[in-house]
Amino acid sequence: MLAYVIKRLIAIPFLLLGVASVSFMLSQMTKGDPLAALVPERMMSNTEVVAAVKAEWGLDKPLPVRYAAYLGNLVQGDLGTSFATRRPVAADIAQRLPATLELVVCAMIVGTTLGLSLGLLSAKYRGSVVDSLARMVALVGSSLPIFWSGLILLYLFSVRLSIVPGTGRLPARVDPPPDVTGFYTIDSLIAGDLSLFLQSIAHLALPAFVLGWAVTGIITRLVRSSLIEGMAQDYARTARAKGAPEHVVLINHALPNAMIPLLTILGFTFAYLITGAVLTEAIFSWPGIGSYAVRAASSLDYPAIGGVTIVGSVAFLLANLLTDIGYAWANPRIRVH
Repeated sequence: MLAYVIKRLIAIPFLLLGVASVSFMLSQMTKGDPLAALVPERMMSNTEVVAAVKAEWGLDKPLPVRYAAYLGNLVQGDLGTSFATRRPVAADIAQRLPATLELVVCAMIVGTTLGLSLGLLSAKYRGSVVDSLARMVALVGSSLPIFWSGLILLYLFSVRLSIVPGTGRLPARVDPPPDVTGFYTIDSLIAGDLSLFLQSIAHLALPAFVLGWAVTGIITRLVRSSLIEGMAQDYARTARAKGAPEHVVLINHALPNAMIPLLTILGFTFAYLITGAVLTEAIFSWPGIGSYAVRAASSLDYPAIGGVTIVGSVAFLLANLLTDIGYAWANPRIRVH
């Protein structure tokens, strides 16, 4: 198992090199002009200004030279400087990543809790009205576009009913807690500010639900099918023969075996949500890497686009590795020696 993990870790840099190369080439093939983000429109006709900006950002060099410089900087951990913010892309992402991770972690908790609960109900009451309702709730969550469900729920629960606050991580005039982890919920508890903690939870609740609801459907379907299959296995029949009630067979025997395939889904879902939270962050004005990616794409900020791509690739590769490790740990029969 250790040798397998080491091989996978060694392969990650080469895979990232391929992703970075493809991302760089695609950005160079676009028809947009990055000078639009660097030079004011009124100065675009000034050839001296345009030439100076090109020289400053290396846009006057041939493509192979720019590619070699990009890879050289990337190997050193330098993702470049953002055209829009004029700050290192790595610093921008490091500042915004905790907001995305906090949202994604809470969304995973919501989605997994809902998916497991609905899957259990659906499997236990298979073929009944409860089964149909559970599957319908899960199906609606995974079928509705996030931009639609997010806007509807924001209008309903924030504007009309005023149950939860609107956009952002905190109210506009409230200062964030001292930065320790970047998670406002954790940092407010570290600071001993219960009021700030409750405000951060209130602002987090709706976007986390919207994002988590989107992945509830696949978790529900997987848990339901795995439980139904498990309830027909020999170990379930043996437990029934020993006098175990049906709910005990479901929870104590079928559910642990259903968790094995669920690990695969959870790993990839977590990685997907990190880069797939773009719409949720845009709707709720959440200052994470999703909204950063949208602004970078709209302004042709190539370094920022490349940086977000690298972060997303790392998330997927690490999630894939951790999922395989967890799968092997949970099921000794498939462990790699």
